[in-house]
Amino acid sequence: MKYELILLAAGQGKRMQLDGNKMWLDISGDVLFIHTIRTFLEDIKCCRIVVVAQEDELDYVRRMIDGLHVQKEILIVTGGSERQYSVAKGLAECGEIADVVLVHDGARPFVEQAMIDRLLTDVAVHGATICGMPVKDTMKRVQNGMIEETIDRSVLWQVQTPQAFRTEILKQAHEIAAAAKFLGTDEACLVERLGVTVHMVEGSYNNIKVTTPEDIAFAEAILQEKWRNRA
Repeated sequence: MKYELILLAAGQGKRMQLDGNKMWLDISGDVLFIHTIRTFLEDIKCCRIVVVAQEDELDYVRRMIDGLHVQKEILIVTGGSERQYSVAKGLAECGEIADVVLVHDGARPFVEQAMIDRLLTDVAVHGATICGMPVKDTMKRVQNGMIEETIDRSVLWQVQTPQAFRTEILKQAHEIAAAAKFLGTDEACLVERLGVTVHMVEGSYNNIKVTTPEDIAFAEAILQEKWRNRA
């Protein structure tokens, strides 16, 4: 099954304590953006990539992509003030050459081909599928510094990207959310509001989002392990 990818690269570096975009952080010799896009460039089922970038970085992103010398079609569009608006900008370019769209955070550089394959297999049947992993720690509901409840962690999953949808479903979800002025935290919660059941497949505990300075050392360790396994 072919798919189009919306790759979100318009984020800020506030929690990373950076003045600029964390996409350009150097991780073991390559910027974070390159580590993230590489798996999708190598996937023959990915027929087009729509990179959503900050307006003042469009030329920089284009030069970086041109330097990769890839044959795959890559579009670059300007992002919005919120993640949801950036996805909508990318989604407007999708739907003509594939029936499925994947949305992926540019700050997750360790997506694996097996993960993408699981998503595509499931979304072909159900139309809306995301990936994640069961939480490992005991979870507490806390209010004003006091524990109110211990939550059964067996039913809790940590959500990751990519998230995969039939393109028509995700477009409808965005249209309804925009009309209601609803702002969600991911694509799945918009689709859930349609009454569409969103399915979950296993991602990977290595599929981290590089968000804080502590994540950089973890990311470099994952990369070194991957290189050792390829040796």
